[in-house]
Amino acid sequence: MSTTLFRGGPIITFGGPPSDAVAVSNGRIVAIGDEARSWATTFDRVVDLDGRPLLPAFRDGHAHPLHAGTNRLELDFTGIHTLDGTLDALRAWRESNPDDAWIVGRCYDPSILPNAFGRAEWIDAVCPDRPVTLFPTDNHAVWTNTAAMRAAGIDRDTAEPPLGEIVRDADGEPIGMFLEFGGIGLFGEVMPKIDRAMQDRGLVEAMRAMSAEGIVWAQDASVRLDELDVYLDGASSGIATCRINAAFRADPERWRRQRDGFVDGRRRAAEPDSNGLVTANTIKFFADGVIEAGTGFLLEPYEDAPHSCGLPNWSADGLAEAVRAFDADGFQIHIHAIGDAGVRMALDAIEYAQRENGRRDRRPVIAHTQLVHPADRPRFAALGVIANFEPLWACWDDAMLDLTFPRLGPQRSALQYPIASLASGGGRISFGSDWPVSSHRPLDGLAVAVTRQNAAGEPVGGWLPEERLPILQAIQAYTEGSAYQAFDDDAGRIEVGQAADLVVLDRDITAVAGNEVADARVDQTWLAGQPVYER
Repeated sequence: MSTTLFRGGPIITFGGPPSDAVAVSNGRIVAIGDEARSWATTFDRVVDLDGRPLLPAFRDGHAHPLHAGTNRLELDFTGIHTLDGTLDALRAWRESNPDDAWIVGRCYDPSILPNAFGRAEWIDAVCPDRPVTLFPTDNHAVWTNTAAMRAAGIDRDTAEPPLGEIVRDADGEPIGMFLEFGGIGLFGEVMPKIDRAMQDRGLVEAMRAMSAEGIVWAQDASVRLDELDVYLDGASSGIATCRINAAFRADPERWRRQRDGFVDGRRRAAEPDSNGLVTANTIKFFADGVIEAGTGFLLEPYEDAPHSCGLPNWSADGLAEAVRAFDADGFQIHIHAIGDAGVRMALDAIEYAQRENGRRDRRPVIAHTQLVHPADRPRFAALGVIANFEPLWACWDDAMLDLTFPRLGPQRSALQYPIASLASGGGRISFGSDWPVSSHRPLDGLAVAVTRQNAAGEPVGGWLPEERLPILQAIQAYTEGSAYQAFDDDAGRIEVGQAADLVVLDRDITAVAGNEVADARVDQTWLAGQPVYER
């Protein structure tokens, strides 16, 4: 029996009585306050907090850890926010990796490109001799050079792909920009695949990165069956320091053929070798794309493209039937929905599944929920739908100012990320990051959730300040809220009987100004009562 006493710092208990001690035994919280100090005559470990706070560990309700980890091993544009800087990084990679027959770059900032669209000749000027495919942070497009288009056999006569778009000049010539999974899929047969060795290295990097930021559970929101094997092997070999729930992505054209494989994947994840660290209980759907690329599905046309309401990935009836089928298989439903029409279509599909399949504890999730029509807001609570927000996005970043606002116009822009509105209406809220789309640090997201400001403190008073959350409620969304999403009802809080998933911060973020929350650092992360990170 392993025992640990944490003492000497504030314990964040979401409204419980003030305390400065917690006792842990065999991975569970067994006592709080004065009872904790006397729970055992001696403890195997004593952690002196020295005034630092002890919080429930964080849980990321929507991320892509394996992809984020492997991205760090490729050409990674994270942190570069200019076109020149992006092309310079590509040039440097080309020169230092002469054996790369095909260059793949990840996570460029789409706001560096006019209307988020790049041209092949800009990459040609840096790398004309080898195919290049560059993916933006949102991963809903690919920007290529001429050599890549030639390798894929793409020219002006190439037909538009289903569920995607080839961006063309006025004369019909492809410019080198391809949207959504249909457009990206045009390169699927010729672009190099990430091999298993790189996936394994990526998993190590992802686990290290998550534990260092206090994350003990993450919803990997798009997993192939072969990627599930990477997670399962990582759990059985001791690499895993964070629990993962894998969500298999349902393909609009193949989902019926996918069902048996997904059920088998869920069964394999439930076997003892995963040590309870990996589950596969969720199915992911993409209702639409992203507003920045003009592919988020809107009820009314885009301001800058009055001919277009975006690009839904499913028909309304097709999504409803697929959601009903996977719900009948007992899976949790997790739907990416960005535009107000995408959100409505997702709510309609979930409502249909509930009506057809009867009552049960479903906890369906709509992820991102960027633009929600006011008429649809009460439906989240009524249908028991969890709104998973990426709070870091709810601010004036470059993408919002340069791409989103012009595309939505002022009236719809003021309806974005209604976090407080859905919570006050009785809806369940969870937080996530969509890493590597954006920072996986929960502390970064919490700072925006409580201020609705960017890192420069803009705008004064916050953007749509009525949607700010108090700090304790924001922490709950990143802990208890995401634990509820995970069906982990005995985790996410510091209470007797709860899992001892804990994080020690270097300062009390409940006692600082909201924009200072991001300055805090994780000192320790504990998973089921065992330390997995110490700064």
